[in-house]
Amino acid sequence: MGMWRDRAVPRLTDLVLRGEEIDALRAEACTGLRGHVLEVGFGSGLNLPLLPAEVERVSAVEPADHGWDLSARRRMESPVPVVRSGLDGQRLTEPDAAFDAVLVTFSFCTIPDPAAALREIRRVLKPGGTLHFLEHGLAPDPGVARWQRRLDPVQRTVFAGCHLTRDTPALVQEQGFELDRLRQEYLPGPKVGRPWAYGSVGVAR
Repeated sequence: MGMWRDRAVPRLTDLVLRGEEIDALRAEACTGLRGHVLEVGFGSGLNLPLLPAEVERVSAVEPADHGWDLSARRRMESPVPVVRSGLDGQRLTEPDAAFDAVLVTFSFCTIPDPAAALREIRRVLKPGGTLHFLEHGLAPDPGVARWQRRLDPVQRTVFAGCHLTRDTPALVQEQGFELDRLRQEYLPGPKVGRPWAYGSVGVAR
């Protein structure tokens, strides 16, 4: 499982978490980012081409060395300087009130303790700073949610701990953030894909 988690999963997520529809949601999540941004779960750098011009630099939290290696070309081509900043979103190495904004896309689903990560994010945000997120998670339809619970053990095994049943907006609010904007819907596609395709994109402060 170590080789699968460390090498195969970063490459697999790089392939499946991009495309026209996903990129549009990523761009929506990135809207309003500015200044010094911390990205938790940087992965292969799929958000870099979508950052607004107001972003001055990015500190990237990424646990997988292979994921960081996959981002090399995107980092080289990006006008925004990027530095790697720690390996664990639950234990950030950055000082208090260091960032204007934090960006998290498709990572709260995998972080073992998302509440701890959210507390750390609150700690490193400047007063008035914003959390921008894009996640898949628990669907409101009972039938889809039942399938998500059934498939959750398989999902966690194949995608290195990724959950189908987390409710990210609720987790964000439980840690004291106020939602400025939130959109939730199924991604376009066949209904058979719905257990994997209920998404949330939002901004909180």
